[in-house]
Amino acid sequence: MRHINITLNYTRYNKYNTLKEKTMSQTIKKYPDLFDELKQQVREAGLLQRIPIRGTIEMIAIIVSIIFALTTAPYWNPILLALFLTLIFTRSVFVSHDILHTQYFKNKSLSKKLSYPFSAIILSNSSSWWDWKHNVNHHTYCNVVEKDEDIRALDGAFTPNKGNSPFLKKYKHIVFWGAMFFMFPAFIAQSYSFVIKRKLWGEFALMLLHWPLIWGTLYYQIGGMNTLIVALVMNFVLSPWLAFGFITNHLGCETFTEEESKNFSWMELQMRGSRSLKGGFLVHWFYGGLNTQIEHHLFPKAPRFNLLKVQQMTKAFAKKYDIPYFETTPLMAYVQINEVIKEY
Repeated sequence: MRHINITLNYTRYNKYNTLKEKTMSQTIKKYPDLFDELKQQVREAGLLQRIPIRGTIEMIAIIVSIIFALTTAPYWNPILLALFLTLIFTRSVFVSHDILHTQYFKNKSLSKKLSYPFSAIILSNSSSWWDWKHNVNHHTYCNVVEKDEDIRALDGAFTPNKGNSPFLKKYKHIVFWGAMFFMFPAFIAQSYSFVIKRKLWGEFALMLLHWPLIWGTLYYQIGGMNTLIVALVMNFVLSPWLAFGFITNHLGCETFTEEESKNFSWMELQMRGSRSLKGGFLVHWFYGGLNTQIEHHLFPKAPRFNLLKVQQMTKAFAKKYDIPYFETTPLMAYVQINEVIKEY
């Protein structure tokens, strides 16, 4: 694992990920509970202020773009149309995520309603499911095994509670990396399961509108075969785009039991369980701001457009107080994740 260790800029003990050979003999540095100081700095810089105008412009741009794509569909090559729709769908995922974190508008109820065009109609995903799974559980209990279902992927391969499946032992790499190409259908399936179990029939109806409005229009405009081409190309570009973005956030980072997490401050839990990625504007755009994962977890209401500036302040703050800060390149994040999978 020497090729991984060269890229790491922190020295903290982690017995469950790919860093364990380097850090096994070391102890975790104490995270001083100084979050209020950092938050005050970020607030004074104006980086926690909501961005209703900029957010509204982005929302309108997505709606106009998808209307344009659907109405002009007959003039497109189906593959190019699929790529353009993939771009729209991806931005819809990120915008819906940001809206539900109340990054655009402070009012939670208004934000939930504004997310529906992007999550329910454009994506056929449930805002309620995402809010419960992501905002309530994941952000509150980052990498806490009993609470955060995201970290239990691949039969607990990224936690101390690894399973013992002979099939997964043999095909673990194929299963994990292959699943990246089916992330979007999995989101849809989980969304429908959630709203049906919770009897959220209004949201269920909005999600059903996705099929006639998006795919029914495409079928009418370009026929069955071209619509199928669009659907397949979209899935096999959109799914890995989202999946390869999401997995860098926490997989391969430290995990904790619920009892252990009670001993941590908010700042320590979020920083020890998160990984940020190096890179500037293009990386930030591609990952929808999730590349600044530490900052997003410390300040989930901070607008995505401000997170690169927040990252600079957080890194300087961590350096000042000798606080470990986990950051690596996107490529090395995938290498680290793959090394953990090998241990299953």
